[in-house]
Amino acid sequence: MSDETEHADVAAIEACKESYGKILAEVGKVIVGQRDVIDDVLMALFCNAHILLVGVPGLAKTLLISTLGKVLQLDFKRVQFTPDLLPGDITGSIVVDEVPGTGKHEFRFVEGPVFTHMLLADEINRTPPKTQAALLQAMQEREVTTGRETRQLPRPFLVMATQNPLEQEGTYPLPEAQLDRFMFNTFVDYPTNNELVDIVEQTTGGDEPEAEGVMTGEDIIRIQDIVRRIPVARPVVEYAVRLTTATRPKDPSAPDFVKQYLNWGAGPRAAQYLTLGAKANAVLNGNTHASIEDVQRVARSVLRHRVSLNFNAMADHLSDVELIDKLLAAVPVEGVISNQWGL
Repeated sequence: MSDETEHADVAAIEACKESYGKILAEVGKVIVGQRDVIDDVLMALFCNAHILLVGVPGLAKTLLISTLGKVLQLDFKRVQFTPDLLPGDITGSIVVDEVPGTGKHEFRFVEGPVFTHMLLADEINRTPPKTQAALLQAMQEREVTTGRETRQLPRPFLVMATQNPLEQEGTYPLPEAQLDRFMFNTFVDYPTNNELVDIVEQTTGGDEPEAEGVMTGEDIIRIQDIVRRIPVARPVVEYAVRLTTATRPKDPSAPDFVKQYLNWGAGPRAAQYLTLGAKANAVLNGNTHASIEDVQRVARSVLRHRVSLNFNAMADHLSDVELIDKLLAAVPVEGVISNQWGL
């Protein structure tokens, strides 16, 4: 990296930190609290990745995402996933139109809601796997294939899916392959009592606050490029790898509680997202390099949907987040990577 490029990146990171403060201020006009959730959505967007939001109904997940769409000045579309939703309802379909005055017919592709910048897949676990799979190509390749044609999706593109953890009857759990496409699995918790007081006062009065735009799509694409260029020291990458391999019960480096409580652990994408997420967190905070603390900040959201708790964990009432916290405490910041897997 040339000195000129480095200076430009440093200036851009400072500008991003300033814009981040403005984003929080604008979103705060509509949304009370949820700082960690906002940060996770922004980090996923800046990493050109996707996010799964898990929480009970009524916690403003949809309002938060639509508000961010306005603040970031991005096209936003919402799909309510239901048991009768078809793949074409998401990706689009080919229709036959009559050409006026000729009596002839022609095929025309009608774009589905996936052709947008920010797609909210609301209650994604309420639709069958066939429709869930319609998102896979869009999430991974950023394109949609219909018939013999492949159409590119606009940039930036972010899928934000919501899932209700309480409703189990009549739902279809996401397959592991699709879960792995989500960079973050972020839990949306209840507001505190003080936050709830502010919410009630804000939503039962006469004024309806309106958030204003802060960024544009071009700004976000530039930040995505900067996040990729953020330097990460090798010990930080090695720490992310050790965290990932320590989740695998059959790995020699795995702690005893991992072997006791997990069926399987995280794959290579977890280490990639731990490193990318650390870079994005560094950019949000105006830092020019990613650190161990940045990796630890994103570890919960990156790993919680990439580990499978076994019966022992459920019997001992151990949650995935509690296990990841134990993992963060058990895996040393400094260490040597096991060479069993050729690393």
